[in-house]
Amino acid sequence: MKFGFFDDLNKEYVITTPETPYPWINYLGSQAFFSLISNTAGGYSFYKDAKLRRITRFRYNNVPLDLGGGRYYYLYDNGDFWSPGFAPAKKELEYYECRHGMGYTKITGRRNGIETKITFFVPLDYNGEVHKVSIVNTSNQVKNVKLFSFLEWCLWNAQEDSTNFQRNFSTGEVEVKGSVIYHKTEYKERRDHYAFFSVNAPISGFDSDRESFLGTYHGFDNPQVVARGESNNSVADGWSPIASHCVEISLQPKESKELVFILGYAENKLEEKWEYQVGEVDTDGLLLSSVAPNGTNVINKKKAEEMIAKYATVKAVDQALLELKDYWDKLLSKYNVKSHDDKLNRMVNIWNQYQCMVTFNLSRSASYFESGIGRGMGFRDSNQDLLGFVHQIPDRARERIIDLASTQLPDGGAYHQYQPLTKKGNDEIGGNFNDDPLWLILAVTAYIKETGDYDILEVNTPYDNKLELAKPLSDHLKRAFNHVIENLGPHGLPLIGRADWNDCLNLNCFSMDPGESFQTVTSKDGKVAESVMIAGMFTYIGEEYAILMDKVGNNEESIRAMKEVENMRDVIMKHGYDGSWFLRAYDDFGRKIGSDECEEGKIFIESQGFCVMGKCGLNDGKAQKALDSVEKRLGTKFGLVLNNPAFTRYYVEYGEISTYPAGYKENAGIFCHNNAWIMCAEAVIGRGDKAFDYYTKIAPAYTEEYSEIHRLEPYVYAQMVAGKDARRFGEAKNSWLTGTASWNFVAISQYILGIKPEYDGLMIDPAIPTDWEVYQITREFRGDRYDITIVNPYHVSKGVKKLVVDAKEVEGNIIPVFGDGLEHKVKVILG
Repeated sequence: MKFGFFDDLNKEYVITTPETPYPWINYLGSQAFFSLISNTAGGYSFYKDAKLRRITRFRYNNVPLDLGGGRYYYLYDNGDFWSPGFAPAKKELEYYECRHGMGYTKITGRRNGIETKITFFVPLDYNGEVHKVSIVNTSNQVKNVKLFSFLEWCLWNAQEDSTNFQRNFSTGEVEVKGSVIYHKTEYKERRDHYAFFSVNAPISGFDSDRESFLGTYHGFDNPQVVARGESNNSVADGWSPIASHCVEISLQPKESKELVFILGYAENKLEEKWEYQVGEVDTDGLLLSSVAPNGTNVINKKKAEEMIAKYATVKAVDQALLELKDYWDKLLSKYNVKSHDDKLNRMVNIWNQYQCMVTFNLSRSASYFESGIGRGMGFRDSNQDLLGFVHQIPDRARERIIDLASTQLPDGGAYHQYQPLTKKGNDEIGGNFNDDPLWLILAVTAYIKETGDYDILEVNTPYDNKLELAKPLSDHLKRAFNHVIENLGPHGLPLIGRADWNDCLNLNCFSMDPGESFQTVTSKDGKVAESVMIAGMFTYIGEEYAILMDKVGNNEESIRAMKEVENMRDVIMKHGYDGSWFLRAYDDFGRKIGSDECEEGKIFIESQGFCVMGKCGLNDGKAQKALDSVEKRLGTKFGLVLNNPAFTRYYVEYGEISTYPAGYKENAGIFCHNNAWIMCAEAVIGRGDKAFDYYTKIAPAYTEEYSEIHRLEPYVYAQMVAGKDARRFGEAKNSWLTGTASWNFVAISQYILGIKPEYDGLMIDPAIPTDWEVYQITREFRGDRYDITIVNPYHVSKGVKKLVVDAKEVEGNIIPVFGDGLEHKVKVILG
């Protein structure tokens, strides 16, 4: 069952009912100001950091669903009122449509002869959200209506905002000037920033106190101000500050009017406010101010006034929206496929790349499943997100690499997370996730292959954000590589540490001696448990490091690294292969995990993908046998489950993984992230039919037909789909912010379609279904544009028979770098 449709021409997904199976959202902003917006205008906004710079309030797990806050509008017409986006008033609409596009959302609702269309977007280079509201009288009668706006301010730190009520209820402050409502809480004594909500028209009233607007025992669905049709002109003094305008509109039959609302964020430079105390820094790492002159709290409104003036007219707003669309058209043109499969085309050309941008910007911090409070930017997460983003804006990828490396610890490990506002490691989480360092190597090699920018290796980069510990980035890579081989267990496999990629496989957190009761559980030091997955990562990523060292002329380091990689392959095949597949790990007592000897959890997906990608077992058929076992034991119609059989009881020595019900999350759920590793592995051994089949199982466009089961957005990947052991098999959770986005783009663009950046050019190495005859790729690479046609006359999956570039045959399968800024015609014949 569908709840909308793809409009590929406009790069939009069109939702035709407000009652989707779960809120289907979009993201606005791609630089510093970000917003989440649902198909009924729910969600919230923040500047850079969803925890420390939250601008509007949102309540997760709210009842009814998605009525925890948003940017809401109400139309009042002679006693009747409704919301054009359905929520929050939830009055029946004669017509409804939501169009989620690239960085914008358009919601249209019609009732009682009034059609209202609201376009929400964040313009480029702008710290604010613009709402263009168009109201049309579709009736044959004169309409005198009132438009009420509404949003609720968050008191900046989302953690404190949701917990410290004894203080919060006494600190909320606003200021109203004309048609602008300023949120200035904590401006007086602590910070140099504020927010505002404006409209480019005279207002007949306003409200800035939530209780006054709603009524003490009323909700967003029935605010008493709107029901009465008259604002209270309330000014918040503590309690819960909001911003609401009332605009009176008179419309002749068929007449329309347009308004511009702006939700903005502003920071003043030091000289624009008052004297700062030198060196004073608050807990968020930001400058503190001294008390304002005479104890006043008057905002310097210059920044806000400039922002409001920039989009004071509809013409200026429309131009900004055109610029945003042009921006995305250019970004998405950097990799484009034209094939016989529309679903493949729209995923590769539009939605997958769009989602890669969002995950790059936000890591795992703020979605409808991540509150923005618990996690900032993840070290492993952000390094992986970069893989699907680096071709779009390489300069930003470069900056991100330096930010990440700056949180690395001197021993080569890393803080697991950091806050994007301060860019400092999160002490509460710490490090000791032993897969983390390797991801930095993979991100750096991907960046250099894309750009040819070897100079990044010489950038002096701090350890632990301490400038006195700074070393060239190349030193960071070496320490990351060495962190693995300096932390090996009794089998010569890497120690898992606190966890590897699977955060729920906690083999050192708590453990007990075999046969002893649960009461004797003791904390362990984590010096025994080993990860076959990290070992597989090391063979794959470690070889990338060795190749890079060779490219920069560090032959001694390259030889050393390659020797360690080859040794690890030997160890894996000796101690990490279980007869038909690769083991997952050894626990704290040296017992196998992911073995046929186990009662439950006999096979795990992660090590199968990375060990094959790392060239383990390629020459003796064991890699193929492992992937055959994946299909047989982990395969389902909705994708590959993470492990099998599912755990049906709690294993204290395994940690969190066995606490989930069977079929959910890490306990035999379909973890879409690691499905891509199997696609890549199948491509490595040349089985393109199988690789693409796995791709279609989880790619969102292919799930649209059963949206009532899948529930989440049919245009972006979810982290997890309930597995075959679950009661709700096929239902997705945790959409948008997932490494699934970047890895599936890598899998389809580089491994299946086969256009892979390398140091010396573009490698052509597809692994496609044998029945494919032809497809085309356009790819921008280092300033040149390549128009590549791949034909498959012999119906093979893998193998380049001939490569012709600009009518000249090229030996091998790498298109050289021309560096002339021109378009080059490429023809590839498989065989």
